[in-house]
Amino acid sequence: MKIAVFSAKKYDQESFIQWADSSLKFSFFDVPLDKHSAQLTKGYTAVCVFVNDDLSKPVLTELKAMGVGMIALRCAGFNNVDLAAAKELGLRVARVPAYSPEAVAEHTVAMILCLNRKLHKAYNRVRDDNFALDGLLGFNLNGKTAGLIGTGRIGVATAKILLGFGMQLLCYDIKVDDELVNAGVQYVALEELWAQSDIISLHCPLTPQTHHLINENSLALMKDGVMLINTSRGGLIDTKAVIKALKSRKIGYLGLDVYEQEADLFFQDLSGQLIDDEVFKRLLTFPNVLITGHQAFFTQEALQQICQVTSDNLLAFKANKLSGNEL
Repeated sequence: MKIAVFSAKKYDQESFIQWADSSLKFSFFDVPLDKHSAQLTKGYTAVCVFVNDDLSKPVLTELKAMGVGMIALRCAGFNNVDLAAAKELGLRVARVPAYSPEAVAEHTVAMILCLNRKLHKAYNRVRDDNFALDGLLGFNLNGKTAGLIGTGRIGVATAKILLGFGMQLLCYDIKVDDELVNAGVQYVALEELWAQSDIISLHCPLTPQTHHLINENSLALMKDGVMLINTSRGGLIDTKAVIKALKSRKIGYLGLDVYEQEADLFFQDLSGQLIDDEVFKRLLTFPNVLITGHQAFFTQEALQQICQVTSDNLLAFKANKLSGNEL
């Protein structure tokens, strides 16, 4: 069974060679999947794609014409897939619903700590032999209130870490996690979470209902100087509204591992080029903004799980069975 892997980096190739089933024959393409690159899939049974690959109806139609029957997502999110079109075309779609939620949770907390204690600034100062503490003042997490939007596997993993700091936790989700409630977490309405939280962290999928969940209205309800963290999906945040809130000091700290228009930026080295995205460049001008390039998932354990579950999904398709991860 031949699989075309798009947006493939060196670490993807090494991981699939090491951990995927040897009966699967992978070809790696460093280009993203779109309507043009879909023509590369002729002769392949399946494609393996990542978060920023284009799986809109025109692309899916082209894949079907090339003979592809399976879309294997090597990620949990699927907001980039037109599922209705896939069903109409008879294309099976499977994802990796959980790959080391601890990896993303730990990165979330790392961003909180870095922003709060200004570790990125301290690192650069010390390298310049500057040991002054002015401008590095932080606050204790113990006793503060964190608001978590979404308590799936990643949200739960994040909650457990923050509880260990002695924080009070407010959560919002359509489904209540009894284990968290027993640990002392409160589920509240969004309006209360916005108003009471010192730190707000996003752990929900991107859907039409959650698109621009963080906007001018929700920001207006938050505490002045709130810390906002997003390690989920860029489209959860109205970036222009957030920039306005940074300028007014409504947001005191912003940590982003994802960005609305990241498909044109992330997962590639653009250090020798001019970046035309003026909104992204504006974000980088704020001293209280920390951005990482969608690396929260990026641990050895997560890559291994992604490859093994993706392999299982492909083998199930090959055997005309269901893996349990189909969409």
